[in-house]
Amino acid sequence: MPDFERTRMAEILLVEDNPGDVRLMQEAFREVSVPHRLNVVCNGHDAMDYLRHEGDFKSAARPDLVLLDLNLPDMHGLEVLAAIKNDPSLRRTPAVVFSSSQAREEVVGAYNLNANSYIAKPVELPDFIRVVKGVEEFWLTVVKLPKG
Repeated sequence: MPDFERTRMAEILLVEDNPGDVRLMQEAFREVSVPHRLNVVCNGHDAMDYLRHEGDFKSAARPDLVLLDLNLPDMHGLEVLAAIKNDPSLRRTPAVVFSSSQAREEVVGAYNLNANSYIAKPVELPDFIRVVKGVEEFWLTVVKLPKG
């Protein structure tokens, strides 16, 4: 039996600047059975504003999970990850790097900054769906997440 108690929707923040990847992620999340809301921001500054409830995101829900691309236009994803993990009010929020980069230095860099996991982005929709279902199974069903 799943441990993730669901009396509300899972809030997921996707930080992704590539419209094609956003669309793939939205398509993949349509296959997920856990009730959820996929919120999307396209740069690191908006991600931090979202997470800190600042600017246009004052009423944003605290995400249960952050899916973070690394190659962002204004602030590299590793900078966003460092900001999340260095902020006492955010550091317990699971941050999963979801990047097309498989460069060893980026993988190691992400884990050195306490990424909760690192996933290489699949290119094809069936693979995207498989990976997103794995994310759902682990992060939204099995794991007990710290809320709030």
